[in-house]
Amino acid sequence: MTLTLLAFIAGSVVATFHMPFWWNTPSLGEVSLGDTLGWTWAVAAQLVALLLIAAATWWIERRRLGVPAPAMPPVRGWARVLRGPWPLLAGGVALAVLNALTLVLAGHPWGITWAFALWGAKALQAVGYDLSTVAFWSGEFQQAALAAPVLADVTTVMDLGIILGALLAAGLAGRFAPARRVPLRIVAASVLGGLMLGYGARLAFGCNIGAYFSGVASTSLHGWLWGAAALLGTPIGVRLRKVFGVDRQQVSASSC
Repeated sequence: MTLTLLAFIAGSVVATFHMPFWWNTPSLGEVSLGDTLGWTWAVAAQLVALLLIAAATWWIERRRLGVPAPAMPPVRGWARVLRGPWPLLAGGVALAVLNALTLVLAGHPWGITWAFALWGAKALQAVGYDLSTVAFWSGEFQQAALAAPVLADVTTVMDLGIILGALLAAGLAGRFAPARRVPLRIVAASVLGGLMLGYGARLAFGCNIGAYFSGVASTSLHGWLWGAAALLGTPIGVRLRKVFGVDRQQVSASSC
């Protein structure tokens, strides 16, 4: 995961150098369902779409696998609050509430990947590279972010909090077990995947958080397009795992 993060940062920075090319590709423009349909109808339409998706996946899962036996959590009460696993409903509500708080405090929906591009740009500046000639970094917001301390960036502080929180959660759950030896194929998969993630996230203006989660929450059409593209690409990624020898156990450990 550390290798993936470093490659993610590198891919994000590389993408910023290529942004003029992508800006000139055909575009649908800015499409806000809230502005097009009205916010009430846009939210209602999205809720209906999400319910239909949930019902369809529930039906497909039951048809293929049958009714699963209810999973009993290993701990209950306050121990479960600290160690997990949380119910899906509780996690979903927590994400919605925290995203709303982020909007109020930060002035924009939750995002993650902008900080990675900024970290990479800061690293280039530290070794003497002049980013003023790069179109992406010539904007007023980007110039202000480059001039300010890195901890002045809201997304950076939130990302650091997520990393520390994940470490704490893994420790409380007894799952903090960093790998000391990583096979070369896993290293290759981590680096290649990280580069693609970083590059793609910059083009899509975010990852599954900024582009999808926050995009749909703000009724932006690009959030739904991101979700559709992710669903199409997921089977390809699943098959590529076998090429790199990434089995299910390793993926689960990485996700935790």
